[in-house]
Amino acid sequence: MSKVEYKELIAFHPGYYVKDLIEELGMTQDELGKRLETTGKYVSNLVNGKIELTDEMAWKLSLVFNTSVNLWLNLNKSYKEKKIEIERRIEEDKQCEIIKLIDYKFWVNLNLVDEVKKANDKVRELQKYLKVASLEVLSRRDFLVQYRTAVSEVKDINVINSNAWVQTAINIGKNIEVDSFDGKGLRAMLPNIRKMTLQAPEVFVPELKKILASCGVALVILPNLKNCGVNGAVKWIRKDKVILAINDRKKFADVFWFSLFHELGHVLQERTKTLIISSDYKKLEKESDIMQELEEDADIFARNQLIPQTEYNEFVIKMNFDEYNIVEFSKKVGIHPGIIVGRLQKEKYIDYATTLNSLKERYYVSL
Repeated sequence: MSKVEYKELIAFHPGYYVKDLIEELGMTQDELGKRLETTGKYVSNLVNGKIELTDEMAWKLSLVFNTSVNLWLNLNKSYKEKKIEIERRIEEDKQCEIIKLIDYKFWVNLNLVDEVKKANDKVRELQKYLKVASLEVLSRRDFLVQYRTAVSEVKDINVINSNAWVQTAINIGKNIEVDSFDGKGLRAMLPNIRKMTLQAPEVFVPELKKILASCGVALVILPNLKNCGVNGAVKWIRKDKVILAINDRKKFADVFWFSLFHELGHVLQERTKTLIISSDYKKLEKESDIMQELEEDADIFARNQLIPQTEYNEFVIKMNFDEYNIVEFSKKVGIHPGIIVGRLQKEKYIDYATTLNSLKERYYVSL
């Protein structure tokens, strides 16, 4: 195209002016081609902006049309500069549309980016923090969180925010100092971690981070990001350090502890070359049979670590799910009663709309 337009910007290719001169002088493109020692096809491509104007052709045009060489060189320079400006504006506008799909306050509240008002400034801040040349990278379903491209239930807004949340967790985790990974030591600490279910977050969180760090695990607890379906992630930075990230979505203690032990299960699988994502969209993820097996194993690991299966079976077979029996059972196995309520609800022994929800504690946990 000899003329590129976007909004108020217009870039005129030098060929645009060649066409005017041809018409003014009553020439054909073939005739001009001969005068320029080239072909009519070359002139056609030049006139229609399909090829660039070379310095040699600028010199020849100056002779044929009795102009200065600088005229053509300047027209060419102006066209290139304006075209770059148009391309940059188009790219900026695309990214400004993406920023509308992201809750920028999420990063501001975590003191990870500056608080700015203009969309362009927000784009640049997130580009730098998320380490991407363009926010469009976040919309790729093969970036960090893998989704099937044909699944309609997962929208672009979900993909963008999922990738952004995971990259944020990775960035934070990389800055957490930990000892070398010790899988045996981590397994030995699981009973101590389990006992923390009876403590308040302000008590257990610092100790939990310390224990995991001593085993080579960088724990990152992030708030939930709107339109993000990711519940947790495990990412190995190197063979002796792994990031375990979970969010505080839904706020309930039983969800928090199940998520934590689920991700610990993934850590102990030691898939050092695989980024493992736990998502609301489990059935929609582009998972191999191996990944599905890893997820199922992590679920079983979390259930059995929190509530030993033998004791649980003995409890549920009695079908006495009132507050007294649940509290007594929680004391017997040494775990928060809300975790038992949550599992009973998950396995449909009791309804989610029940007075037993009073046993479920809400957490407010983050960085």
